[in-house]
Amino acid sequence: MAQLLYTRSGRPSLARRYDANDNAFGFLRLALATGVLVAHAWPLGLARQSFGASLTHGQTDLGTLSVQGFFVISGFLVAGSALRLSPGRFAWHRALRTLPGLWVCLLVTALVLAPLVYWYEQRTLTGFWTHPDGPLRYVAVNWFASMEQYPISGLLADTPFGRLQGGPSAFDGSLWSLRYEFACYAFVWLLAACAVLRRARRLVLALAAGAYLLVLFDLATVAAWTDRPPLRGAIGPLPLVGSFAYGWALYLGFLFLLGACARLYAHRLPMTAVGAAVAGAVMLASMLLGGFFAFGLPAYAYLVLYLATALPRPLRRIGRRRDYSYGVYIYAFPVQQMLALVGGASHGLTVYILLSLLGTLLFAVPSWHLLEGPALRLRGWPGPALRLRGWPGPARRRPHNRVGPDGPAGTAANPPIPAATHSGG
Repeated sequence: MAQLLYTRSGRPSLARRYDANDNAFGFLRLALATGVLVAHAWPLGLARQSFGASLTHGQTDLGTLSVQGFFVISGFLVAGSALRLSPGRFAWHRALRTLPGLWVCLLVTALVLAPLVYWYEQRTLTGFWTHPDGPLRYVAVNWFASMEQYPISGLLADTPFGRLQGGPSAFDGSLWSLRYEFACYAFVWLLAACAVLRRARRLVLALAAGAYLLVLFDLATVAAWTDRPPLRGAIGPLPLVGSFAYGWALYLGFLFLLGACARLYAHRLPMTAVGAAVAGAVMLASMLLGGFFAFGLPAYAYLVLYLATALPRPLRRIGRRRDYSYGVYIYAFPVQQMLALVGGASHGLTVYILLSLLGTLLFAVPSWHLLEGPALRLRGWPGPALRLRGWPGPARRRPHNRVGPDGPAGTAANPPIPAATHSGG
C-alpha cells in the first residue's frame, strides 16, 4: 500500500493526499459559485464584460474559470462515485443531487419572480401568462436544463444586461452549463455500465488525450494565441437536453476527463507544492500571453486538485454537512437581475455584490435545508432494486478513507454530500 501512496519518483501522490472525509472540495465549490456571482456583477449590474476578460485578452474571465473549476471537481468526484456504485444507483444519486434543485428553481423563477417583475414593469399581469415565451413554456422546455428559452414574457429589457443584449434578457443565464454537466454524467454512467472504469481505464486516458489533441488543433487555427477558439457550431439537438456548442462541449468535457483521470490514476499523479507552484505560473503566463486553453486549462485542473487536498483544515470543514454551492449557483443570476432592475447597482459595485450575495443566500439556504438535503436522504431508496443484476457492482468497501490501495478500483468513504454541479457559468 505504501508504494501506491507515492509515485515512482518518491513524491507523494494524489492518493496519499486525498481523504474523502477531509478535503476542501466543499469550500472550493462554494468559492467557485461565489466567483460566478461576482463575475456576473459586471454585465448584470454595469453592462460591462465580466471581470478578468480584458486581463486575459478575452480568453477567459472569473465566471468562466469558476465553471471550468466545477467540471474538474465533478470529474474527480463523479468518477469515484461511479467506481463505488452500481450504474443504477449512480444514476439515482446524480438525479437526486441535481434535478430537484433545478426543478424548484425553474418554478420559483417562472411562477414567483417573473410575475413580480411583470407587475413591477407593467402594473398588471394581463398578457403575462399568454405570452409566446411565457412562464409555463419556460418551465416546460427547460425542465432538463436544455435552456431553449432564457427570457420570460418579454421581461428584463430595461436592465443593464437587457440594454447590453438589446432586448428582453435572461432570468437565469447560469443554467446554461447544467446540460453539459448532465451529459458528462451520462457518459460516465455509460463507462461504468460497460466496466470501462474498472477494467479498461486506459480508455479514459486515451479519451482525455484525444480531447487534448482537439484543443491543440483549435489553438493552431486561431490567428493569435490570445484569441478565443471558435465554438464551431452545435451538437444536436438531443432529446430532453437540446443542443450543445461544440467548443463548450470540448473544453468542459476535457476538464471533466482530466478530473476523472486524476481519480483513476490518483496513485500515480504527483501532488506537491512545487507542482502547484509550477501549475500556477503556467496558468498565469497563459492567461497573460496566450495559449490558455492548451496550457492553462491542464495547469488549472492540477491547481484545483492540489488546493482540495492542501487548504487548511478550517476550510476543509466548509460544505461537508451543508452544501449551499448549488443553490448559490442557480439562484444568483435571477437575484442579481432583480436587484439591477430596481437600481441596486446604482449604489456601487461592492454594495451590489454584497446585496446579491445576501439575496442569493435567502434562496440557497432554504433550498439546501428544505429540498436538496432531504432529497439526498433518499439515496438508499428503493434498496437493492437499483443494483441492476448482471452489471458491474460496487467495489468492496475498505476501512480507510483514502483512494484505495488497489489503485483506481479501490474504494474510499464517500463524502457526506455527492459532488455538486456547477457548474457552471
